[in-house]
Amino acid sequence: MTHTVHILNGPNLNLLGIREPHLYGHTTLPQVEQRCRAVAAELDLGCEFRQSNHEGVLVDWVQEARAAGAAVLINPAGLSFRSIPLLDALKTIEQPVIEVHITNIHRREALYQHSVTANGATGVICGLGPLGYELALRALAAQMNAATN
Repeated sequence: MTHTVHILNGPNLNLLGIREPHLYGHTTLPQVEQRCRAVAAELDLGCEFRQSNHEGVLVDWVQEARAAGAAVLINPAGLSFRSIPLLDALKTIEQPVIEVHITNIHRREALYQHSVTANGATGVICGLGPLGYELALRALAAQMNAATN
């Protein structure tokens, strides 16, 4: 495996499939993880998949990804809209960073329409449900492969 991706999930994503299924659907986080691991294996990527409800833990994991030279796929969830510490950590990553949102945040209430943490991302995917994770993995693989060729 040439490259590694750290897939980091923020607060309440452990409740996928239960919390507001009319917005987030019925897919659970373990199902998202299973699909991400399958796509990562197909793309010959190493995969670290984690979830925390705590901002500081996510900051620590971003710093760990930086130290490992890993790319980051992150769904910061509610931290997207307020977390300057998470943004600052993301800005230190040298590999590509893709932020994913299950819902289309631009069609949500004003509170959810501006992601602060997106300023630390190479790209953002939103509104495609759990498929956004798979597409983000494919984009990260392409970006990392292009950088090494």
